[in-house]
Amino acid sequence: MERYEIVEAAERIGVSVEELSHLVELGILRRDAENRFTAGDVRRAGLVKSLMTAGIPLDDLGTAIRSGRISLDFIDQPAYERFSALGGITFAQLAQRSGVPIELLMLIREAAGSSPPLPDDHVRDGELSYAEFIEFQIAAGFSPVAIRQLLRVAGDSLRRLAEQEAAWWNSEVMLPATAGGKRPDEVLGADFVTRMNVLSERAVIEMYRLQQTKTWTANIIESLEMVLAAAGLHSRLEHPPAMCFLDITGYTQLTQERGDAAAAGLAEELGRLVQRISVKHEGRPVKWLGDGVMFFFPNPGPGVVAAIEMVADVAEAGLPPAHVGLHAGPVIFQEGDYYGQTVNLASRIAEYARPGEVLVSQEVVDASSGAEVVFRDIGPVELKGVSAPVRLHAASRPG
Repeated sequence: MERYEIVEAAERIGVSVEELSHLVELGILRRDAENRFTAGDVRRAGLVKSLMTAGIPLDDLGTAIRSGRISLDFIDQPAYERFSALGGITFAQLAQRSGVPIELLMLIREAAGSSPPLPDDHVRDGELSYAEFIEFQIAAGFSPVAIRQLLRVAGDSLRRLAEQEAAWWNSEVMLPATAGGKRPDEVLGADFVTRMNVLSERAVIEMYRLQQTKTWTANIIESLEMVLAAAGLHSRLEHPPAMCFLDITGYTQLTQERGDAAAAGLAEELGRLVQRISVKHEGRPVKWLGDGVMFFFPNPGPGVVAAIEMVADVAEAGLPPAHVGLHAGPVIFQEGDYYGQTVNLASRIAEYARPGEVLVSQEVVDASSGAEVVFRDIGPVELKGVSAPVRLHAASRPG
């Protein structure tokens, strides 16, 4: 087990020697027999800094610990090794050593949800692994723009996962335990935490790999099709992708009338429904928009079929009626989202659609040959924010 002299321990925590000594005087930290600090002590001190920032007085905390009403010993458990300490190198030094632009290195901390660091701030142990990943990308010739995009999406996506995990843990473990008379530190220090952490991390990694299997397969197929087409051995059917917007009629009014809990329940039920249907038809939800969802479909035909099914299933589930708009054309993919005129026009079409209606552009109709869908021409339509009339069609099931 690593142990640190007081100067090194203070540096890894990010406090002065005097501040660290004060934590010892208060009984919050204890030196070992050789007058040194453990890695657990360093993590404990880092947690105390967060508690102080949250407004908990240091003297009151020390009194509670000395009396035995509170214990921070749970931080010694392996599950809390993720509370990484400051390392012995600054961002400026790491940039010079690795050849990675310092802006990219400092973005790691920002993407992880903390305030942007200064060049002379020390890099955390947990940030070094991502720094090594960036260094490898730079050496391989990846562009800084692509590196930043992946970093930001990784940070945002994992932040959402961590926040949902924290809410799940609080509702299913902490609140019941507290209601049963247990102290928080008694729960946080249990072997159950370590076991749950092992299973949770394994599950997240495997889910990530399952997602990679799909996206890697799509990349492999596209690459092979390009090679075969260049050799004259395969003719690719060029279908522009389709963007799809599904909106719930009266969502804002429902929220106002029934409250946030009803809105959250509606969002959860809608999420399960549209996820299942869109994936079945080779699409995927891109983002949730409060009163609706934006989807990406590689092929417009399956996208139209999915839209019709979603509108029908929303009604059968007793949810407020949905209306959908689709448009096909080139899109820009950046930082996990889609941009461009195709996206904007699909949104405008959805706004024009009436409850229970699926409206599509002429481009979607032209690219949907073979789809089991009937299109009814409703003619050129003036859409808000669009300079020229757009020919729209109402889509429905045959018969």
